[in-house]
Amino acid sequence: MKIFSWNVNGIRAVFRNGFRNWLKKTDPDIVCLQEIKADSSELSEEYKEIDGYWVYFNSAEKKGYSGTAVYTKFKPQSVEMEIDMKQFDKEGRCLKLNFKDFTLFNFYIPHSGRAKENLDYKLSVYKKLLGILEPFAKKQTLLAGDFNIAHTEQDLYFPKQNTNNVMFTPEERRQIESLINLGYTDTFRHKYPDKKSYTWWPYRNNLRERDIGWRIDYIFVSKPLLPSVKDAFTRKEIRGSDHCPYGISLNKKLTGEKGSVYKKRLAQALF
Repeated sequence: MKIFSWNVNGIRAVFRNGFRNWLKKTDPDIVCLQEIKADSSELSEEYKEIDGYWVYFNSAEKKGYSGTAVYTKFKPQSVEMEIDMKQFDKEGRCLKLNFKDFTLFNFYIPHSGRAKENLDYKLSVYKKLLGILEPFAKKQTLLAGDFNIAHTEQDLYFPKQNTNNVMFTPEERRQIESLINLGYTDTFRHKYPDKKSYTWWPYRNNLRERDIGWRIDYIFVSKPLLPSVKDAFTRKEIRGSDHCPYGISLNKKLTGEKGSVYKKRLAQALF
């Protein structure tokens, strides 16, 4: 099974830049998208009817802001979109897919704001999520998404210069540590303990071309799933967003009802 996570910074933009071709060529079982910036009810069939995939959206109430989506080859048994946190839920920042053999969370964690004006909100989100995720750590669980935190000095190009900057403050880094202490494993760091590989680069000064970036996108797995992790990989060469796709492969099969454009069996209740 192959799973990708990708902050697309606008689903329309990434579709214009060849998302469907990438999906066909890469052939993942599941793709988790963040920051879709679209009301799914206003999206055309181009975004909703891709042969072989079911699609689920959680759009923000605010137009052109936040939001998450999941494309999956097999239909989950159920889908949830709220964590009982008003602002977070209004911003469409979570999709929870319950499959027969495992649970998948797709998160778009809030940014702290350039002046740390949203840091308290971000930390409150993590506090809420840690409580929710604790019992799932003993089950087969994956956490995918943009966590908006670089965990260690290996996870950004200039760690010393960013010690007190957003996404690398001690308070934020402790949230990733808390996830790990619950029993979740950073799949990339598990496979590549010493490798520097980034998933996000600011749009300036050719930083992507120079590979001066941050690793803030993750897929975590619980201990019961850890033995199934075969590989982990970033795809810096895939354009369309200021983030690149991050993926893992598992020695595990995805099962359920297969998706098909011909059935037109979309999750209308979620639109």
